[in-house]
Amino acid sequence: MPFLFRFLLICLFVFYPLLFSADLTQAKKAQGSEGVADKYASLRRFSQVLDLVEHHYVKDVTQKELINGALKGMLQGLDPHSTFMSSEEYKEMQETTSGEFFGVGIEISMENNQVVVVAPIEDTPAFRAGLRAGDIIMTIDGQSTQELSLQEVVSRIRGPKGSEVELTIVHADDKSSQTVRIVRDSIPLISVKSKMLEDGFYWIRLTRFSERSTEELKKALKAAEKECKAQGGLKGIVFDLRNNPGGLLDQAVSISDIFLSQGAIVSIKGRAANERVYEAKDQKDDVTVPLVVLINAGSASASEIVAGALHDQNRALIMGERSFGKGSVQNIIPLPDGSGVKLTVALYYTPSGSSIQAEGIVPDVEVPFEMPRQDEKTQPKLTVREQDLNRHLENNKDKKDGKEKSKTEEAKEQLQRDNQLRMALQMVKALPRIRDIKN
Repeated sequence: MPFLFRFLLICLFVFYPLLFSADLTQAKKAQGSEGVADKYASLRRFSQVLDLVEHHYVKDVTQKELINGALKGMLQGLDPHSTFMSSEEYKEMQETTSGEFFGVGIEISMENNQVVVVAPIEDTPAFRAGLRAGDIIMTIDGQSTQELSLQEVVSRIRGPKGSEVELTIVHADDKSSQTVRIVRDSIPLISVKSKMLEDGFYWIRLTRFSERSTEELKKALKAAEKECKAQGGLKGIVFDLRNNPGGLLDQAVSISDIFLSQGAIVSIKGRAANERVYEAKDQKDDVTVPLVVLINAGSASASEIVAGALHDQNRALIMGERSFGKGSVQNIIPLPDGSGVKLTVALYYTPSGSSIQAEGIVPDVEVPFEMPRQDEKTQPKLTVREQDLNRHLENNKDKKDGKEKSKTEEAKEQLQRDNQLRMALQMVKALPRIRDIKN
């Protein structure tokens, strides 16, 4: 194929789709001082290298593979969260926010060319295996993760239900390495769990920000109000965002709006000079009871938007440990062939104008998590069992034998296992007094 013809094809079919949303005005200004000869020098060099590899590399490799690899490298060189996704990878990404998928249940990121666990998803194989926020995944089935892109790591960790994957991890706290074999399972996308801790005081846990999270949270709040009616109504909420790796921006905004009646929630600033500000709306079902928000190092992205908004608007007391610090926004751009681009397009700022990028949300009251003494080696952090969940299915045999635990006993056991939750309950009960002192 003639070199010029190949070059024109590459320009037309590879680069145009990625540039369709670019700011043409800015591009023209940037190119104003460039000569015509320099304008396409980089593209010409790319075409030359592509031609050399395709004809002289030791193994046969298709042009599609080369171009996909080049696109991955280009985007991943920008920041840890931008990437090119093949059609298969794009489909997998969509499943994580809208449907069931099979894997081990972790949210990961690429930091300094290392695969870092942002947070394990509760009630999943990875959570039960003891993986923790900040752990570094060194190998997958013996293959070094440094040889793989972030999306390739995701694809290798996922797999058929019941199959096994071997991970070598380095714990962030003690720097020790460990090899774990985890059996893949279906990863549920139910994002809200809840329980009454004491009369009128409720614990609500949000595990991720998926398409139905706002709807699920509203249902949990209605159930809480109904259950607390006999105790004089809902008196306070511990809103648990620990190990919540984030998700959809619109869900973070709508969930923040449940607890706010006015003011800014988050502002988004991209490359252009314009800024988009998301404002809270006054709604008749706004929740106004005292609120404590729990965060830790596994609270990232959308979790930090919610915590930052509620903190800056003086709506909630933030407790726990400093959050992950992901303050960027990614757009998912589908391409005509079924592939897609995840591109960082903006940074977000809390209502006070602060960026948490690489800084995180610092809690008002810092409370490190303390591992329970009993079963310390085997019990993962923030253990929540089926019996802890609101409206869980009862065991009929236990009922007949008179062994059914009361909800009060279950709540006491949960509080005994979790020192951060105990402290949060004490604080939310005292919040009216704290407000009176401040006023």
